[in-house]
Amino acid sequence: MSASGEGLGRILTVALGLCLVCSMVVSTAAVVLKPAQQANKTLDLKRNILMAAGLLDPALSVEEQFEQVETRVVNLDQGRFVEGVDPAQFDQREAAKDPARSRALAGAEDPAKLVRREDQALVYLVRDAVGDLDKIILPIRGYGLWSTMYGFMALESDGNTVAGLGFYEHGETPGLGGEIDNPNWKAIWPGKLVYQGNEVAIQVLKGSVPAGSADEQWQVDGLSGATLTTKGVDKLVRYWLGEQGFQPLLENLRQGDLS
Repeated sequence: MSASGEGLGRILTVALGLCLVCSMVVSTAAVVLKPAQQANKTLDLKRNILMAAGLLDPALSVEEQFEQVETRVVNLDQGRFVEGVDPAQFDQREAAKDPARSRALAGAEDPAKLVRREDQALVYLVRDAVGDLDKIILPIRGYGLWSTMYGFMALESDGNTVAGLGFYEHGETPGLGGEIDNPNWKAIWPGKLVYQGNEVAIQVLKGSVPAGSADEQWQVDGLSGATLTTKGVDKLVRYWLGEQGFQPLLENLRQGDLS
């Protein structure tokens, strides 16, 4: 073999060896870091749950504050808690993808563009010092302009008055639909009402709530220049607070009937 051929062989050998070493390092790092990444993801989710309910105190640790939150799994059709399922191990997103644990949605049945709705969902309950229900925090999601928006809606103990709203994952346009993250917009939600009688009446308008509107309690200002994101928020909120979402649970909570 010529000297040039031997040199090329050495280069290829070194390059191959380097690739193998790098791949082993990357693979090992991914395995080692995975628990920490999952822990951070869980911590961030807890932070967003507390933020949606207006309970997050920056001076205290998230884990310490989350001790006041009771996590349960609920059967959405029955509106009752599910026994024998560990909420810490329940992955709601995976359940929505599993045909054995969800059902397909289409057309008018799917205003939030979910495609599938899981049979069971997580809910978060906050109780006061004497054990009475204080806040109900519900996971919500639906499609906007570019993305599925994932968030939480918090209700007061009456199951009708909004305590807060927040989105923790979305791909909406910064400065337009991305304004769902704007603290000023989120601040107009608390105090709004969801139901009139048994009907979902809350509505996110295209534009601002008219001054002196008789329905002001149920109306929320839309996002300027973000019509499709606004419609998406309106539809997902109305869906998840409707009879296909958490309305059966909220009715049972109000009646104290979860047996």
